[in-house]
Amino acid sequence: MRRAVKGLILTAAAALALSPVQARAEGYISPWVAANAGTGFNGNNLGRSFDNGRAGIGTQVGAMGKGIIGGELDFGWSPSFFGTTNDFGNNSVIDVMGNVIVGIPIGGTHGAGLRPYVTAGLGLLRTQIDGGTVATVSSSNNDLGWNAGAGLMGYFSDHFGLRGDVRYLRNIQNNSTADNINFDPGNFHFWRASIGVVIR
Repeated sequence: MRRAVKGLILTAAAALALSPVQARAEGYISPWVAANAGTGFNGNNLGRSFDNGRAGIGTQVGAMGKGIIGGELDFGWSPSFFGTTNDFGNNSVIDVMGNVIVGIPIGGTHGAGLRPYVTAGLGLLRTQIDGGTVATVSSSNNDLGWNAGAGLMGYFSDHFGLRGDVRYLRNIQNNSTADNINFDPGNFHFWRASIGVVIR
């Protein structure tokens, strides 16, 4: 599984780097802060502990051809995702996703304007729990995951604006044998609402 995740991330990065760049291609970087919310792991106490939202930070780097369709790399880090260090030890969630993004530039690709968009992709979803009074056993998982969401970029000028984004992230349960390969939804999932600046 680790080889598959690494290969997927390298493939997404290569696709972004080697994709044809047109004269009107638009690159951007967007650092963000977020609140995560959801059920965490289904069917156990970790899900019950994670219900009031946890903070996260990250960045998105991407490019869009003529401002309509493109790709982006999303990196997110959420420390103390499952709860306090006393309850769960040093715990966190990291996601690295390669996404396709499709948007409609209202007002054009230069100067002030709006761009509503949808995005989806695959990548790494890593959970880490070092153990505490609630989670007494340490665990670390590197899973294949997916995400999908929507948002809005609003530009004040040619190069600067704000971005709001809501997306759903979930791991994939890979039940594979030599004769049968199944990719079922995993038991870890959450919502992330983020806001940040966008520089193009």
